[in-house]
Amino acid sequence: MTHIDLPNALWVKSSYSTDGGDCVEFAPEFTATHGLVPVRDSKDPHGPALLFTETAFTAFVTAVKSGRFDAS
Repeated sequence: MTHIDLPNALWVKSSYSTDGGDCVEFAPEFTATHGLVPVRDSKDPHGPALLFTETAFTAFVTAVKSGRFDAS
């Protein structure tokens, strides 16, 4: 497997993140080069990151947009 250098990645804050601290960041360079989508909490930049395949991330975002995970 190819080494993924996430600590040195260029992280971008999601445009859907709120100003109240609910911030998600992703590293788009890995999508183009490896077909992967790294995601992390911007409040914990040295903490863990999740690594999704493009297909899995697209399915997750689609489910979120459809309200599948709404807590009511």
